[in-house]
Amino acid sequence: MTSEDFAERRAKARARLDAIDPHKRAGGLDADPYRRAWFEAVYELAGDDPAGVPWAGLAPHPALSQWLAGRALAGLRALDVGCGLGDNAEALAAAGARVTAFDLAPRAIDWAKRRFPESRVDYRAADLFGAPPAWRGVFDLVHELYTLQALPDALLPEAARALASFVAPGGALLVISRARDEDQRIDGPPWPLSRAQIESLAVDDLRLVSLDDIPADETIVRHWRALFRREGGK
Repeated sequence: MTSEDFAERRAKARARLDAIDPHKRAGGLDADPYRRAWFEAVYELAGDDPAGVPWAGLAPHPALSQWLAGRALAGLRALDVGCGLGDNAEALAAAGARVTAFDLAPRAIDWAKRRFPESRVDYRAADLFGAPPAWRGVFDLVHELYTLQALPDALLPEAARALASFVAPGGALLVISRARDEDQRIDGPPWPLSRAQIESLAVDDLRLVSLDDIPADETIVRHWRALFRREGGK
């Protein structure tokens, strides 16, 4: 993904975004509690340069690609949470799923549509904490990557309930996040999740089925990949 020039532009963008992130300062939690203003600012300031979006890999995330390898999602209805520029949503669609993908920032959705003009993905602008009621309990697979780690700890229980609300009976929630040890000091955002925080996502009768501790390599830092399932269905 990265050329030297791209990496330099990304580093400069990251510095600009940190400078305007209230959560990098004391009192930031009150200034922008759900970080909505900051997320919108990311895409406004990026213009059309993907280097300006820190989480835009311009390819499916390796931990998702590995999970999808050899897995068929034909006929499943999937939801991609915080889809950004659309690469992970497109990977789910390529595996056969009927995908709805949403992001808080309308500019992100417009950008994803321009990148994938022939896509079968249904891209929407929506808020995790105020999603359409029609999405409740209807998705066979809900995929979340990097939204949770961008939220302060206090919002994790509310975010967990929001994610669980999308999962159909018999459906699954797949969460991929940067990982940290329980006692590891972090200077977020982002705030990599601990094992206990991942396990706490098993709410509203979701059950943790598997938890992969993915070590760092030359492409990614240490990550969790957690799969939760809701009993029931056909």
